[in-house]
Amino acid sequence: MSNTTKKRPEVLAPAGTLEKLKVAVDYGADAVFVGGQQYGLRSRAGNFSMEELQEGINYAHERGADVHVAANMVTHEGNEEGAGEWFRQLRDMGLDAVIVSDPALIMICSEYAPGLNIHLSTQASSTNAETFAFWKEMGLTRVVLAREVSMEELAEIRKRTDLEIEAFIHGAMCISYSGRCVLSNHMSHRDANRGGCSQSCRWKYDLYDMPFGQERKSLKGEIPEPFSMSAVDMCMIENIPDLIDNGVDSMKIEGRMKSIHYVSTVTNCYRAAVDAYLESREKFEAIKDDLIDELWKVAQRELATGFYYQIPTENEQLFGARRKIPQYKFVGEVVAFNEDNMTATIRQRNVILEGDRVEFYGPGFRHFECFIKDLHDSEGNKIDRAPNPMELLTITVPQAVQPGDMIRACKEGLVNLYKKDGSSQTVRA
Repeated sequence: MSNTTKKRPEVLAPAGTLEKLKVAVDYGADAVFVGGQQYGLRSRAGNFSMEELQEGINYAHERGADVHVAANMVTHEGNEEGAGEWFRQLRDMGLDAVIVSDPALIMICSEYAPGLNIHLSTQASSTNAETFAFWKEMGLTRVVLAREVSMEELAEIRKRTDLEIEAFIHGAMCISYSGRCVLSNHMSHRDANRGGCSQSCRWKYDLYDMPFGQERKSLKGEIPEPFSMSAVDMCMIENIPDLIDNGVDSMKIEGRMKSIHYVSTVTNCYRAAVDAYLESREKFEAIKDDLIDELWKVAQRELATGFYYQIPTENEQLFGARRKIPQYKFVGEVVAFNEDNMTATIRQRNVILEGDRVEFYGPGFRHFECFIKDLHDSEGNKIDRAPNPMELLTITVPQAVQPGDMIRACKEGLVNLYKKDGSSQTVRA
C-alpha cells in the first residue's frame, strides 16, 4: 500500500479526570473519551462535572482534538430520566460525540439533541456489516467494534460499510463477551452494566480436590498461581500497519482509571507508531522495538493481541504471571524550565533522592536520561531527599525540557551522562 492511500486514523485516549484529558491531548491524542456523572459504566473513575467537561472541551478544541463522553450504561426502568436534557446540554457545550449502547438512550439522544454524533459502544457487540447497516439507518456515525472481531472480519466489514470504525488497540479487556458481565452482580450485588463493576473476575480463586464424602483439599501450592477469570491486556503496537491498512478510523486505548504516567506513555507510543507508519513501513520497523520497550515502562499485565489473530487460549487468561516488571517508577513532571541556568522546576509525584537515575520524556517521543543533581526544595534549600508528593522542587538538567514533560526514576541499567560541551558518556548506574 502506498503512502498516498493511507488514511490517518484517530488516536483515541482515555481521560478519567481533567488533568488526564490535558495530558492525553498534550501527548498526541487526536481525541479523548471521558465519563460524565451520569449514564456511564465507570462509577469509580474521576467522572467530569459539567464545569470540568466544558473546560476539557475548550482545552481539546483549542489544540485540534475532540472529546467523546461515554454514556454506555444499560438502563433499567427509570434510569433514563433526565437523559434528554443532559444530551442537549452536552451538544450545546460543543461535545463531539457520545458513546451509547442502550437503544433507549440512543433514541432519546436523537430526539433531544439532534446534531450530536452518536457512537455505538462496544457493549452492543457489533460483529458484522449487517449490524453496521442497521445502526447507520438509526443515524449513528461510528461503531466501536466488539472486542471479539478478528482482523479478517474487520477487513470484510470495512469493505461493506462507510460508517467510521473504532477498534480497541491497548489496555485491559473484560473477560465477558464485549463487557456484558453479570459476575459482579452475582458476587457483590454491583451491576457492571450500570457502572458498578467490582471486577470479580480479577479476584483470586482457589481450586479444590473434593473426593466424595471427604473434606475438600485446597490445591494451593500445587498450582503455579491462584486462579482468576481475567484476561491479560491487549497490545497492538506491533500491528499498527494491519489496523491502518484495513481502514480503522479510530484506535482506542483503554484506561480511564489509569495514571497520567500510563496515559502519557501509551498515547505517546501509539501516536509515534501511527506517524512512523504513515511516513513509511521502514520508519515504523525502525522504531517498533523502542515502542515495545517504552510500553513496558508502565505497570500493566502481560500483553496479547486479543481476538485479532486467533481465539485466545489459557495463556491469554493467566494474567497473574508476570514475565516483565517495569524498571521505572513515575516520580514527577516538569512545570517550568530556566534556560539560563539549566534548572527545571518539577512537581514531585513520588519519593525523589539526590543521585537518582531518571528518564525525562515528553510529547513527540522525546527522551533522555541523567542523574538527579542539585536537588532543592520549594524554598531553595539544598536537600538529598524529597518524600512529600506534589511538592515543587528544582534540579539541574543537562538538556532543555518543557513544561508537561514527565520524569521516571530508573531502577537499573545504563544511563547517558551529558556533559557541558554537549557530548555524552554511557555508564552503568
